[in-house]
Amino acid sequence: MAEATRSAAAGVPTRQAPTGEARGSAPDPAPQTQAGLKDRGSAPAHRHVPPWVWSVPPVVVLALVFLYPLGLVVQQSFSPENGGGAFDAYGSVLASASFREALGNTVWLAVGATAGCLLLGFTLALIIAFVPFPGARGVAKFIDVFLSFPSFLITLALLFIYGTVGMANGVWTDLTGAAEGPFHFLTTPWGVLLAEITYFTPFVMRPLLAAFSQLDTAQLEVASSLGARPARIVRKVILPEALPALAAGGSLVLVMCLNEFGIVLFTGAKDVTTLPMLIYGKAILESDYSAACVVAVVNIAISVGLFGLYRVVGKRAGA
Repeated sequence: MAEATRSAAAGVPTRQAPTGEARGSAPDPAPQTQAGLKDRGSAPAHRHVPPWVWSVPPVVVLALVFLYPLGLVVQQSFSPENGGGAFDAYGSVLASASFREALGNTVWLAVGATAGCLLLGFTLALIIAFVPFPGARGVAKFIDVFLSFPSFLITLALLFIYGTVGMANGVWTDLTGAAEGPFHFLTTPWGVLLAEITYFTPFVMRPLLAAFSQLDTAQLEVASSLGARPARIVRKVILPEALPALAAGGSLVLVMCLNEFGIVLFTGAKDVTTLPMLIYGKAILESDYSAACVVAVVNIAISVGLFGLYRVVGKRAGA
């Protein structure tokens, strides 16, 4: 203390210890904390992976499994095996009578089957949804199972019933004593049409039943209480609500009928040539792969065009 007094008297400033140090407290940890933050900040951070990177593997797999073989088909259609220009195969195939016949059969069978499926599917869906009967729920569940059946299985069942030696012809010959029965339509275009309608009708019924389950039954009750007949209720109340489902189911059936191969093959309709059957004949029976690829490209173009048209109409209709 005396030394401090003498220093003050001499004009020399003295250093006073901080209060914390004077009390023996620990030093300020702030500098160490800031240094630690700097060290952690200098560590490399995890980089954010762009979302498009995760889409690369499935796109590559899709390209290898589907797009590459499709590209080979398109390339082969422009590379005739007997030489010539790139469009020579298209010119010869599109101008042939067999292609025009196959295209006509494909279109009218697809349109006819679609119309039949829409009419039959709408009627059956109305009965299942609005006409109470025992087992209606079981029938609706069976439709879901039916969608997983292969097309040739339905055709095989029709052969057992309406084939040349099927049940119907057998019953006829037993009753009349005739040498053969009258049912031979299964090998004609009408038999193919029947098989396609039988197989593809559930594809129309499924979206219709889903649409009918969302329909407000109060509208039907009000219309019925006002004296509207069932036909008028169906036309004015149910049908407008079912149009998007009809468009979806009908367009799906149309595209599938255009590409159907198993039904035509299993019915044994030798005189019925569709585009898929023509592709099979050109590639397997005639070994004309360029012509087969040309027909395949045309078939794909028609299917993709119809699907694009369906998407446009579906968006405008709010489906």
